[in-house]
Amino acid sequence: MTQVTTNNRPIIYLAATGHGFGHAVRISTVADAILKLRPDTLLIMVTTAPRWLLESYISGDFIYRPLAFDVGVIQSDSFKMDKVATLNKMQEIYEKRQALMAAEINFIKTNQVDLILADIPPLMAPIAQLAGVRCYMMSNFGWDFIYEGWGEEWQGIVNWIKDCYQQCDRLFRLPMAEPMNAFNSITDVGLTGGNPRYTMDDLKDKFNLRASPKKTILLTFGGLGLQQIPYDNLAQFSDWQFITFDRNAPQLNNIIKITEPFYRPVDFMPLCGRVISKPGFSTFAEAMRLEIPVVSLTRNDFAEAALLLEGIENYSEHQIIETEGFFQGNWDFLKQDPNPPKIRKSLSKDGAEVIAQAILDQVNN
Repeated sequence: MTQVTTNNRPIIYLAATGHGFGHAVRISTVADAILKLRPDTLLIMVTTAPRWLLESYISGDFIYRPLAFDVGVIQSDSFKMDKVATLNKMQEIYEKRQALMAAEINFIKTNQVDLILADIPPLMAPIAQLAGVRCYMMSNFGWDFIYEGWGEEWQGIVNWIKDCYQQCDRLFRLPMAEPMNAFNSITDVGLTGGNPRYTMDDLKDKFNLRASPKKTILLTFGGLGLQQIPYDNLAQFSDWQFITFDRNAPQLNNIIKITEPFYRPVDFMPLCGRVISKPGFSTFAEAMRLEIPVVSLTRNDFAEAALLLEGIENYSEHQIIETEGFFQGNWDFLKQDPNPPKIRKSLSKDGAEVIAQAILDQVNN
């Protein structure tokens, strides 16, 4: 094992659940904020999310360690969950936890890690304790909250996860959150998210975007994507433009396909009148930070979704569309104006910066 040379610079170990892209995006925005505050910091990014995704958010160097200490939910796309496979994998992680922990404790000690930030693999808290370093976490939910309603067979895993979370030194609770009562020390923070990196004129010229913002729609369904998007509906919107990151989208005159990995949905949001998405924290947060209306599908089988839909109802211009209406309807919702937010108050937008500063303050002490 190669030991990292430090020269007294901070060494921060950041671990994200590899389920989808959202957890990796959130923690990467904090990683980038750390580098902006302390450019000599050594970042160790630990996740099975792809390196190119991390690079699209982190404007500096980092060590990439593609390991998984949890599984989140095993899914074939953004809606189809395999609960049996997820339970089997979580039970396997539980049974192998001693070996998983021993190897990583050795890595953390060898490389003189100063602090761990996790979003939100439970095992990182006991790993940190045994390695003798602080563990901070960030999220709007814990995996115990997701699994708890899935049946009695999950109870052993749920109890273990709660026990792990109780060992965390400090939780940064993001907006649109469940209570997260397993944590002993909670600090509420604002929204996280990336900032657009290109000018609107540059993107308009490169991708021949000619429709008005009101008639420019971003379709984005997270890292797992969405099968069977009813692209046929776009024919009735011939004077509109639809931006998608779906490589399998058909070649239509009003579809702009983005295939280069260095572009992100947030880069295109300022050009759009609405973002159409499934419930996902990172997408919602980035749209809310830029004050772009959100059109969301519903999702009744994932507990976080209700929190997120309540969030956009309260704080964003929004439309909430039943899944059946999205897949089988004619998308008449685009011809209607979004609903105004119920609460005339903006959420704080500096979550990543607040978390980054707290980490550096702790390391410097």
